[in-house]
Amino acid sequence: MTDPSTIPLQITGNRSDMPDSPDLSVAQAQQMIATLVKPIQDSETVSIHGALNRVLAADIISPINVPAHDNSAMDGFAFRAAELVKRSDSGHIRLKIVGSAYAGRPFQGSVAAGECVRINTGSVMPADCDTVIPLEATIDGSASSVNTEVSFTSDSIKSGANCRRAGEDLRAGSAALKRGKIIRPADLGLLASLGVAALPVQRRLRVAFFSTGDELRSIGEALDPGCVYDSNRYTLFGMLKRLDCDLLDLGVIKDKPAALETAFRHAAEHADVIITSGGVSHGGADYTRDVMAQLGQVAFWKINMRPGRPMAFGPIHSNGKSALLFGLPGNPVAVMITFYFMVRAALLHMMGADARPLPLLRVKSHDDIRKKLGRSEYQRGILSHDADGRQQVRITGAQGSGILRSMSEANCMVVLHEQQGNIAAGDEVDVVLFDGLI
Repeated sequence: MTDPSTIPLQITGNRSDMPDSPDLSVAQAQQMIATLVKPIQDSETVSIHGALNRVLAADIISPINVPAHDNSAMDGFAFRAAELVKRSDSGHIRLKIVGSAYAGRPFQGSVAAGECVRINTGSVMPADCDTVIPLEATIDGSASSVNTEVSFTSDSIKSGANCRRAGEDLRAGSAALKRGKIIRPADLGLLASLGVAALPVQRRLRVAFFSTGDELRSIGEALDPGCVYDSNRYTLFGMLKRLDCDLLDLGVIKDKPAALETAFRHAAEHADVIITSGGVSHGGADYTRDVMAQLGQVAFWKINMRPGRPMAFGPIHSNGKSALLFGLPGNPVAVMITFYFMVRAALLHMMGADARPLPLLRVKSHDDIRKKLGRSEYQRGILSHDADGRQQVRITGAQGSGILRSMSEANCMVVLHEQQGNIAAGDEVDVVLFDGLI
């Protein structure tokens, strides 16, 4: 549910009535989407327990130094670095142990020349001490409190060794986390270490989604002859849930212009983004683009990629509200491919998050792969290790865009760029891992 004034309508005309318009390259389509995508501006404050997967709306400034005090990085003995220049006739440095420092229980006394303090990892460095010799580097040192002296050679340690300085990790007043950061488990720990109990986050992106098709049935409904269960809506639910969006599931919409218009209007008035599957190609019952053009504009509807060539994109409006609409193909695999490589980055950008491209891993192909030069292709793969422990990827088998099982079996996507032709076994290819997508 977006204010239409915030959408830069730079598109003139529509392409729903241009079946012969040229296909956009993947890069062109991604760029056109980027021109229309703007971050939402609303934010709210949540507790640290409710911050996981949310997007920071402002920098988190550290109120303290981390670590708060100089502390030991090792179990050992803390002393003055000046002692390193004092060698006995035997070549050893011998120090008197005058006390102990524990985590949470600092040594309270003073350390004079020729003295040291037994210290545990994480303990505050005693006053006047700036170096720690580990237990294992001493000649006669021990964790036992019975020992009253410790000795070591001066070349076994350097000045300042094993001492973590106050503010070494993070200085008070500096940004601990930057605006746009998606909060992950490690970030929760960092926030807790700073004593931050609540933080500002972007409001969740509202996404309406539905499937189109007279042949589709929802789970629990009887399958009439020629009908199939709707799988795309559940795939979209899973991918959108991983992005932590607020979801509006509108179910299955029949292939009727009036029904589509009603669904589009309702979605535009209650969501920031609308995602549909099916109804964007040339078929006699494909009305998505026509209704889009009626309510807004069609920026493009064909991409030079496989799978996923028919995909419509553009803004639509209803009763003073606007939303960006992604009309995805109907084939199950094409839905996932277009979502990951066209929709995902746009949603992250609207959420105010870092939307950098998915990282590519370069590995050798186990198989020969047929590829049409001049078209971007995405094939399902299984990343594994060969007999020598080197990473390799093999294709899951038949790559039809309706074979959803292949996506379930795959652990990565093989990305074949438009400038590539056929791939021979042993050639390197780019892959995107499924694990780690958000």
